[in-house]
Amino acid sequence: MNKSELIDAVAKSTKQTKSSIEETLNALTAAIQTSLTKGNNVQLIGFGTFAVEARAARIGRNPATGKELKISAKNVVKFKVGSKLKDAVAGAKTKKK
Repeated sequence: MNKSELIDAVAKSTKQTKSSIEETLNALTAAIQTSLTKGNNVQLIGFGTFAVEARAARIGRNPATGKELKISAKNVVKFKVGSKLKDAVAGAKTKKK
């Protein structure tokens, strides 16, 4: 599901306009991004937690040449799934593509 499909699904289930749902979704993602940028976690009970973790600098390898290269330290976003979402996905039947 992509963003426009998500907007369509939420608009249909809430009987709101697609434009208002898109505005809300954009505000939600912006708020999450702002919080993470400040180093704060975002916890949505039952869904999951977005958290920022520091990744240390390390030595990597160029897969084409095999030459070593330095990979800088950086912050990365991690997502830990919540119990309700985890249980829902675990109980869902998988379908083949």
